[in-house]
Amino acid sequence: MSGKKTTKTALTPDDWVKAAFRALSAGGSQALKVEAIAKALKVSKGSFYWHFRDASALKTAMLRHWQQAATHDVISDVADDGPDPQAQLKRLVAIATSERSAPYGGVQAEAAIRDWARYDREVAEAQAKVDATRREFLRQLFAKSGVPPQQCVAYANILYAALIGLEQLSRADVLARKNDLFTLLELLLRDAGK
Repeated sequence: MSGKKTTKTALTPDDWVKAAFRALSAGGSQALKVEAIAKALKVSKGSFYWHFRDASALKTAMLRHWQQAATHDVISDVADDGPDPQAQLKRLVAIATSERSAPYGGVQAEAAIRDWARYDREVAEAQAKVDATRREFLRQLFAKSGVPPQQCVAYANILYAALIGLEQLSRADVLARKNDLFTLLELLLRDAGK
């Protein structure tokens, strides 16, 4: 029965969110068209309307999911990894350079969201909240690691900026990005607690 369209109840809202992120990652915000996403999922547009009232509702669901899965869930995972803040920083780098986001378009998803935020106020507001939350978490981890208070914000910004920048430079080379971030983290923590 190949080629048969999936029924509207076979997909979940999360399936649509994942497909929308893949479309965003591949083609930018202009690729967020219900008909094109439905075609990629091999369903009718009616399946979309079973879960979302319109494209704006899908966008809101995408942003909510991104904030939860790519920020709050990661912070929870790192915090649950034990009390050692340096180990938590290493765990955070490991998660940030993992294939965890592959079903959502991979490393390109973050860059696509940042590009989308340039043209959409709601996306820009969500990005600002995510960035602030992530940088504050990094600041706290550096402070707990013994980095002097006056340097914690700078270290958090440096590590976060490196992550964003390395995603752009080494999209295909996940191992190089991971190694580079671990090297940077090691340099930042070298004098911690002294």
